[in-house]
Amino acid sequence: MTTLTYKIPNISCAHCIHTIQTELGDLAGVRSVEGQIETKLVTVRYDDPASSAQIEALLAEIDYPAEK
Repeated sequence: MTTLTYKIPNISCAHCIHTIQTELGDLAGVRSVEGQIETKLVTVRYDDPASSAQIEALLAEIDYPAEK
């Protein structure tokens, strides 16, 4: 299992975290999504067929792009 943590500046409330968890949770291979409003960090644990490129593309698509 791969674990990645993303800094997402657009996070401002619990609804933001919920949206990210719901959308990423629908990707095949994503096992868990945890987010913190205060730090604006989201940790994603995933296996194949999910990939970091897919996760980052979906975050950008839903207006929560990860900081590089």
